Amino acid sequence: MSLNINKSYKAILDGARQGRFVTYGDVAAASNVEWRFARRPLPLQLDQLVQISHDRGWPLISAIVVNKSNLDTGKLEGESLAGFTTAVRKLGIPVNNPETFLREQQQAVFEWAKTAPDDLGIETDADEDDPGGPRFVRYFGPVLSALQSLGGKASPEQVFAWIKDILDVPDEDITGATKGGQSKFENKVGWARYYLSRAGLIDGSKRGIWALTAEGQVTTLTNAQALDVFKDVRKQFNTTGQESEDEAAPDTFGGHELFSDPERQFWFVGASWGGTDDQTARFYGEGIWQNGFHNKFTEEIQRMKPGDKIAIKASFVRKHNLPFDNRGQPVSCMRIKAIGTITENLGDGKTVKVDWEVLDPPRDWYFYTYRVTLVEADPNDEMARRLIAFAFAGARQDYDFWIKQPYFAKKYSPAQETHSLDDLFEDDALETEEEAASPSYTVDNIISDGCFLTREEIDRILARVESKRNLVLQGPPGTGKTWLAKRLAYALLGSKDPKVTRDRLRVMQFHPSLSYEDFIRGWRPSGDGQLALIDGVFLEIVEAAKAEPDRPFVLVIEEINRGNPAQIFGEVLTLLEDTKRNREEAMELAYRRAPGERVYVPRNLYVIGTMNIADRSLALVDLALRRRFAFISLEPQLNGLWREWCTGKCSLAPDVVSLIEQRMNALNEEIGQDRGLGQQYRIGHSYVTPAAALAGDARQWFVDVVRSEIVPLLEEYWFDAPEKVAATRQKLLEGL
Repeated sequence: MSLNINKSYKAILDGARQGRFVTYGDVAAASNVEWRFARRPLPLQLDQLVQISHDRGWPLISAIVVNKSNLDTGKLEGESLAGFTTAVRKLGIPVNNPETFLREQQQAVFEWAKTAPDDLGIETDADEDDPGGPRFVRYFGPVLSALQSLGGKASPEQVFAWIKDILDVPDEDITGATKGGQSKFENKVGWARYYLSRAGLIDGSKRGIWALTAEGQVTTLTNAQALDVFKDVRKQFNTTGQESEDEAAPDTFGGHELFSDPERQFWFVGASWGGTDDQTARFYGEGIWQNGFHNKFTEEIQRMKPGDKIAIKASFVRKHNLPFDNRGQPVSCMRIKAIGTITENLGDGKTVKVDWEVLDPPRDWYFYTYRVTLVEADPNDEMARRLIAFAFAGARQDYDFWIKQPYFAKKYSPAQETHSLDDLFEDDALETEEEAASPSYTVDNIISDGCFLTREEIDRILARVESKRNLVLQGPPGTGKTWLAKRLAYALLGSKDPKVTRDRLRVMQFHPSLSYEDFIRGWRPSGDGQLALIDGVFLEIVEAAKAEPDRPFVLVIEEINRGNPAQIFGEVLTLLEDTKRNREEAMELAYRRAPGERVYVPRNLYVIGTMNIADRSLALVDLALRRRFAFISLEPQLNGLWREWCTGKCSLAPDVVSLIEQRMNALNEEIGQDRGLGQQYRIGHSYVTPAAALAGDARQWFVDVVRSEIVPLLEEYWFDAPEKVAATRQKLLEGL
């Protein structure tokens, strides 16, 4: 049931020497494999022949293999042409016109065949009837072939029937029974499925359904290869390999028994206090886990209960010697050092007793990692579910699945290129577990940066955005809305370090021409001159937040009412609501990558907008947007904190500060009482707050600000009353 690459080569070569094209069926028949079994593995083998041809300097011999209906013309269409072109481009060969390139390769193959070697010369494993090892190993390949033919997933009964229909199953297996009364045949197939699950080829996480992983969908196994898989699994998981075929095969490997109890929780915890004091050995010896923080995670620890699963992990960054191609980019790694079951919660908000199982050697998990000291993994989330199965059921990580996730695909796909000097000189620039545990940017930093709100007011705003998830800072011009929005983001992230903010903070501005297609997803020109479905800023940060669920992400939207929010957000406006931030509330988008694709907004994504309420050109904010955002109004802050900043940080003389304060307050009082303007048109403190100590005369600096910034704004306000502008200007500059 396996394709032999030497026989495939011979079939293609014979056709080329006769000057004719070869069908896919001809290639399968050369290995005595029925087309229904060859349909899935054959494209992979043809890609392999493309690689071999390129490596040996030959024309690409797979070019002359075509569908039966195109045998006379040699034309490739649809998926066939796309598959061939993709295989070629992976080799770095440019293909501008696929049809022209194909025709050139076909002519070159016919010419090359005249002097081509008769044999490919590749050694292949003998596909013996008895590969050795337990007898159930011979069912590895058929189980994969059955699931591939049945669409990638099927019930056990469907797999049993398919194999019996195709293979000459020994009568003793059909009629014989294990000591538990199960058919020997079905039990052997069950054991095959168990090992294929451990090898990462079958996803066994759903009861009653056997499903192929992405790797399993493109894998075929000879009996000899199946034996290698069996040996690799035994070595990786330290099993004895002495399973008796009379013993019932495990019902599952993928971990559905872990999820059978809806009340069970899954915890991933650190064991280093302060980033350096490793408590791991003590935890093992005493059969406990303890929190090393005095004022963090108390609520989560109180929720831990007997029966919950717990794993000790350590997070770090790796760049070399990885089990997959990381394109030279740093990859976040989480090492699972021990797993266990919680047996008792001592109720002190700090300690739980644990029945530990030390993993020796520990197992490394990549991409989707937790860097916070204590994280509860959500078993309802597919990504977290895979991690749970890996940690607590020994499942193998499917690297192909993770590399194809949008967030990781952009980092590690073959098309990834260096776009900036920051990328070029990046050196493992990822936040460490120690950095995540100790925020370097807090409310204290916001105050020291020059915020003129009180600590209580800042705490209140932060608490509001943390509970509502969406916040808009509104107020007159110059009240520091954008400035504060970014610093609130830094405080949520716990850092101002570019290596943290680069991936976890996005800042953009709405404007009248911005559309749903720009912000969410739409068709746009791609690098090859074709239209492609491209994710906008919002979906990019959504995918990033889903990929790192234990860390906060922030999107800052300046001038959120300058565009049309209802049109720009579209159906995502519903998903922003804090009560709908979960997978169960996922919705289909207007532009879908695949039928049934659904999107949700994770809870670790915060959206902070700014809004100028003094601009007449802007429409009223959509009521649906107002319901999903909390609104905080900022006022001009010409207060004591502002005076301290100006006299202390900026070295302005107290009399100059008092003069500026007096005249700006008088101006704002006049604007606020103007029936045509109102409070929202007052002028904020940012206009008269130096960013640093002034080198020149402070009075002249204020004169320049009035002439070049404040007066032009007043001319907009009182465009029909120039005499009023002139009078106000004179009041501001009197005596200066």
